[in-house]
Amino acid sequence: MLIKSTTRHVRIFTADIINSELKFDPNKLTIDVDPDNEFLWNEESLQKINEKFNSLVKERDGKNLDDYELRKIGSEIEGLIKVLLQQGLLSYNPECRVMNYSMGLPKTKEQL
Repeated sequence: MLIKSTTRHVRIFTADIINSELKFDPNKLTIDVDPDNEFLWNEESLQKINEKFNSLVKERDGKNLDDYELRKIGSEIEGLIKVLLQQGLLSYNPECRVMNYSMGLPKTKEQL
């Protein structure tokens, strides 16, 4: 049975992507980052997310990856997204259909 965890900006599935579709795989985790395109991503920030995700999965090697463990991974990735935004390595997408500043208001030079 497919297990998934969904946070505001991260979706994690016990599945592999085959022909653009999720196929259940109990030995594989797949991450979907920022499905609503709220942020503008660059290669560096995506690499940091992928490295953190791989590290978190590796830490749990041999453990039962239930929905609780997937939520913990998702929450840690959410925290990293916020850090990247605060460090200026990530920014809000002005073309996003809804601007709700879910990770806090953008900082400008006047606010620093």
